[in-house]
Amino acid sequence: MKGIFLDYTGTITQEGGPDVAALLGRLCAGSNCKDMKWLLNEWWRLVKLYENQSYKEDYMTEDEIVDLILHKWEDEIELKENLKELHGLCQKYWMYAPVYSDALEFFERCPLPIYVVTNNGSKYVEVCMEQNGLHPAGIICGDMVRAYKPHRELFEEALRVSGFMPKEVVHIGDSVASDVEGARAAGIRPVFLNRSKAEVSEGIESVGSLLEALELIL
Repeated sequence: MKGIFLDYTGTITQEGGPDVAALLGRLCAGSNCKDMKWLLNEWWRLVKLYENQSYKEDYMTEDEIVDLILHKWEDEIELKENLKELHGLCQKYWMYAPVYSDALEFFERCPLPIYVVTNNGSKYVEVCMEQNGLHPAGIICGDMVRAYKPHRELFEEALRVSGFMPKEVVHIGDSVASDVEGARAAGIRPVFLNRSKAEVSEGIESVGSLLEALELIL
């Protein structure tokens, strides 16, 4: 094992925080939908839907996807808000979301180079890394190949940037559909980060924390 590929959202950073709370509060206050849980679930559903549809000539950046969702909700839930400010909250979340404590310790203890492989734009991830004193060997994002996980192009770009062969790295992430299946498609060993202790299908290697992953791969 020569290197680690590590997912970003849900693996290094939490899927929540003050900026997400502020966004949900303003969405509720400024629309006819008052169910924050529905809004959050629908937001992530649409993000994944549009990411899956974004490929090569049809590629949309994460910023473009956010705009698409907000404009969609202007009609569907009669959203009447400052869309630029709402978009800004999303950008703040990408940069300043709370970081998992085990992610901080993982970076400190891991003797191998860590490459962040993410759907988010590198300029946002770079801010997070700097704010938290984290020093990845590289950041590989969807914009580089105009494709998101689980498309194998993103993982293949990480191999190209790192200079490693598939058998020399492991990819760790919190999504079976995006991280596990995407890594497998590129011939990379996937490790599923299963913090919620959800039931895992047979054949999927999983860990409950990044520190457990550290013990597994070293």
